[in-house]
Amino acid sequence: MKIYEQLLSDNKEWAKEQTERDPAFFQRLALLQSPEFLWIGCSDSRVPADKITGTQPGEIFVHRNIANMVVHTDLNLLSVLQYAVEVLKVKHIIVCGHYGCGGIKAAMTQHSFGIINKWLRNIKDVYRIHKEEVDQLPDEDSRADRLTELNVIEQVYNLAKTSIVQSAWKHDNRPDLHGWVYGLKDGIIHPVFELPANSPIDPFYTYDNL
Repeated sequence: MKIYEQLLSDNKEWAKEQTERDPAFFQRLALLQSPEFLWIGCSDSRVPADKITGTQPGEIFVHRNIANMVVHTDLNLLSVLQYAVEVLKVKHIIVCGHYGCGGIKAAMTQHSFGIINKWLRNIKDVYRIHKEEVDQLPDEDSRADRLTELNVIEQVYNLAKTSIVQSAWKHDNRPDLHGWVYGLKDGIIHPVFELPANSPIDPFYTYDNL
């Protein structure tokens, strides 16, 4: 059996087990999607949102990219965000980074990585803002870990700067925004930042005609 064929085989076994445990599972899932959470996470294969949160299909709406970024020119992210907030009406948005993130580590170097340089530039900007704090830490791992936390915080603020989130805050008093970091070494999620709905942000980034 070829390695990709194993995935198809495992899928059939999973579907069989689900049906045996709950015969109506897929029928319900096909009719309705009503998650309360939007998860913006890293593409890293070691950080699957459903596995590490113990959620089931239909419970969490997921967007993933390198280093869990919220970039104001990323139409993919913004489309997911708009759908989650305006159609699914999620109550919580979670930005979840992880310690040991390759994107964070790469952004801290001066190496060129090709086209991904343009993506890493967004992380470099976070590093530049917090460079004095990060560089005071004693070793490379602790510096990368702290930048991971700071990057998550900045991405939560980037969410709050969008008209999508601000409009939902104004009209529905939701969603709450959460910044988390997952530990690869212990499997534990560490909350590092919270921004409840209608939290004050810099007036420069607020919209007055929503």
